Amino acid sequence: MRKQEIDHILSRMLDSHENVSDLNITVGRPFQVESSGELRQVDIEPGIKELTPFQTEIFALNLINRDRRLSEILLREGSCDCSYQLPGKARFRVNIFSQRGSYSIVLRKLETKIPTCHELNLPEAFLKMAEEKNGIILITGATGSGKSTSLAAILNEINEKKSVHVITLEDPVEFQHPHKKATFNQREMGTDFDTFANGLRAALRQAPKVILVGEMRDRETVEIGLSAAETGHLVLSTIHTVDAGQTINRIVGMFNTEEERQIRVRLADTVRWIVCQRLLPKVGGGRVAAFEIMGTNLRVKDAILHGESEGKTFYDIIEAGEAFGMTTFDKYIIGLYEKGLITEETALSYASRRAVVGRGIDQIKSGRGEKTTDIEGLEVDLSYGRKRR
Repeated sequence: MRKQEIDHILSRMLDSHENVSDLNITVGRPFQVESSGELRQVDIEPGIKELTPFQTEIFALNLINRDRRLSEILLREGSCDCSYQLPGKARFRVNIFSQRGSYSIVLRKLETKIPTCHELNLPEAFLKMAEEKNGIILITGATGSGKSTSLAAILNEINEKKSVHVITLEDPVEFQHPHKKATFNQREMGTDFDTFANGLRAALRQAPKVILVGEMRDRETVEIGLSAAETGHLVLSTIHTVDAGQTINRIVGMFNTEEERQIRVRLADTVRWIVCQRLLPKVGGGRVAAFEIMGTNLRVKDAILHGESEGKTFYDIIEAGEAFGMTTFDKYIIGLYEKGLITEETALSYASRRAVVGRGIDQIKSGRGEKTTDIEGLEVDLSYGRKRR
């Protein structure tokens, strides 16, 4: 299989459906794409009903393109990451992994256009994040929830307004930022540095004001990131967690018990914002983002220092901090339902606290004059309690 054939297949897959985000190549299945969150089959001539282990392996080797380092990582660790350029069409973040003795491939389509906060309809808090001078901003969520896109929008806002040096450490480089007011140096893991920890350590000697770390994967990266934030840098990064409380606990859990107190103090001093996001199925097709946003204030710092307690959970603090740009997932989801962007079923299934969202939906329905219950035919039993003659 030659490069021209690989490029032809990838082009056909991209054009097969609307809103394609991922290309999936798995043994025993035909070529598939993820369109609006659902896997769909791609028909290619000549037709391939089931890919063979030989076909996926040849495909993988072409994507690796004889890179010795990637080949060694794939054999040693069972998976590897790289990027692939489809000339004039798209760029991909590629993950090749072994499963049951064969190779599977997932290609994530990378957007070429830099998103803006306005285009993505992001909350006002994102504009405040771009104005921060130092500290740590964490964007969290599951894989494919749009974390990289939100980070790109924040960096674009900085690029539009600030004359600063920005260094990004990515695996691979996703959005290629042009030089506007800011000066960008974008480094790719494997090509420009070997580990996030080493890349971040080197970045401290490269006079940046803003550092983007693709992912806080381990204790060493977190420790250097904290040091960078403490020395006046603005550090932006991602972690795979579902809410603000779990994010703090995940970071603290990376360290030994005797270090917990010190790490909590350092986090309380450096964390500026924690944003958690999820993509929800949208009415009429497509997806819409829901956010939980936690800024920093005295109550947040106290909860980070001493842990959560009755009435002092991160959820309670975020709920009370709405005036400062904070919002819970549940509040945001209720807002999406009110705008008609998601269904009641979607709202309840993605809620953090179903009872809270349920009450919010009932209030909206009541305000619209709609029924809030399916129970009918209720009437007062006038004979209850009376003595029978």
